[in-house]
Amino acid sequence: MLCAAPARAETPRELLTQAGFVDRDRGVALARIDKAAAGAGQALSRSPNDQEAAIMQAMANGYRAKLLGNRGQAIAARKQYEALVARFPRNAEAQAALGAWHVGVIAKLGRFVGRAVAGAQKSTGFEALDRSVALGGNRAMFAGLAGLLRLELDPKDARGRALLETASRAPTPTAIDGFVRRAAIAVLVPLRAGDTEATKTLADKMLPFGQFAAG
Repeated sequence: MLCAAPARAETPRELLTQAGFVDRDRGVALARIDKAAAGAGQALSRSPNDQEAAIMQAMANGYRAKLLGNRGQAIAARKQYEALVARFPRNAEAQAALGAWHVGVIAKLGRFVGRAVAGAQKSTGFEALDRSVALGGNRAMFAGLAGLLRLELDPKDARGRALLETASRAPTPTAIDGFVRRAAIAVLVPLRAGDTEATKTLADKMLPFGQFAAG
């Protein structure tokens, strides 16, 4: 009698990718984020220097704060990202997470309110994103994420357009690279047509959890 192989448990990275780009129910996405955080926490309890687990735990916390709109959790996530960048300065994902936090808060609250309420700074965000692109090699995720975030703030940002052009042709070694490259290709359509409003709207929608932006 043949026995079915046990199902492989999803990794924290897979769970966060699914929540950020695929899920359409907020409760389902939050449950997946919590499961990712728990898995990353367990990995860290076994191996405190596990970079992957540390970054996934921080991203889970940041994602939860973003979905819930919780200011306290958002500030705690920023501090966690800052600690990761200080601890692992050459980790491209830590830099990308910190940059995305700053730019994302500004996109939602505005430059002055974002800084006053949560400590978000545009220059800090852009610098971290630039470092992530430099450190991340030629993967689609880093150039694409940086480009989308820039165009979400300013659809006329020339650097943002150049980054999306790069991302649209970049390799996709992971699932999230594939999602981001498809996003870059999609946003380039209104961008090349000169439709700034559609560019801004679509860039926001194609970022992680953008599917909930209108919800």
